[in-house]
Amino acid sequence: MKRFAALLLVLCLFLSAAGNALAVDESVQGTLVIYSSMYQFVLDMLDEALKAEFPNLKPGNGDSFFVYGGTSRLINRIYGEMEDGVLGCDMLLVAEPALSLELKEAEYLEPVSMPGAAELLRFPYDEEGYWYPVRVCNMVLAYNPDLADRWAEKGVAVPKTFRDFAADRSLKGHIAMGDPMSSGTTFAAIASLTQTNHYGRAYLQGLAENKIQIISGSESIKKIRSGEIAAAMVLEESVLKALSDAEKNGESVTDLACIYPEDGVILIPSTVMTVCDAHSANGNAETCKAVEKWFLSESAQKLILEGFMHSTFRDMEGIPAGSIDTNELIGMTMDVNWENVYRSREEINLAWMDIVANHVSTDE
Repeated sequence: MKRFAALLLVLCLFLSAAGNALAVDESVQGTLVIYSSMYQFVLDMLDEALKAEFPNLKPGNGDSFFVYGGTSRLINRIYGEMEDGVLGCDMLLVAEPALSLELKEAEYLEPVSMPGAAELLRFPYDEEGYWYPVRVCNMVLAYNPDLADRWAEKGVAVPKTFRDFAADRSLKGHIAMGDPMSSGTTFAAIASLTQTNHYGRAYLQGLAENKIQIISGSESIKKIRSGEIAAAMVLEESVLKALSDAEKNGESVTDLACIYPEDGVILIPSTVMTVCDAHSANGNAETCKAVEKWFLSESAQKLILEGFMHSTFRDMEGIPAGSIDTNELIGMTMDVNWENVYRSREEINLAWMDIVANHVSTDE
């Protein structure tokens, strides 16, 4: 009898564990479209996870919940859709949080209650629930350690700071970065570096004088590894992903590395937002609230780490493979005034075009 009771107890525990492992939310229904600037391989992971978590939720973009685009390009799309009053999405996961401030002010967002957010998150969030940080992108510099001596022999000093990146004339023609007109993280970096408490508009002049190449992050990494350029301003996640892929392919992992600038990294907390029914593609804000809460679950945050981005959770022990401790990065961050980014978006874009883009070459 005791043996039977013990077996019954084991069976109950097994079924309970199995039930928890296979737990899904079948009550969440409707069609969902999310605008996002995350890399496609991350969106693929999130698609798979959302389909498993919410089996009755219908992807609104073919077989995907996501419409991908660089944040700056998505913003231009959103501006066009706002002229008609309805966005082509129900949620947004874009790179720079200034858009959250803008859409809240325009009354396009639906607040989502997240009890305990202050204890959960280590980055700012909207206290009324209109947006929360989901992932953290980190703008750094990158170089090729294998070629540092070769560059030095040519009189080119690999930069240790963002300041040197634009001010050291030995780098003229030997540096690259993304286009802030299409990349939200690059725009955020330029907005931070050109703040008056940092380097001001003179930073743009320095980039122009250094004949910076305006190319994609992936192209920058290729040119760093081949020795065509000495350094690039690029997202840490792009470097970590390239190193991971190289290692998996049995290639060298010594020809690329991050430089965490001595004058500060630029951390960019990417927010999640739910569009209110009056302005959304499918009018299902209640469904979106459940999905938004899932993005702030431990399982979703682990996928963020797998995507080589940093978690917004205060107690998250994991970090992106190959990175350094998130709290250490927070301690060395260069601040970004997101309110200023929102209010000065057009001014910053015009300054970039006038000072940099119109005077240097671009491969994009």
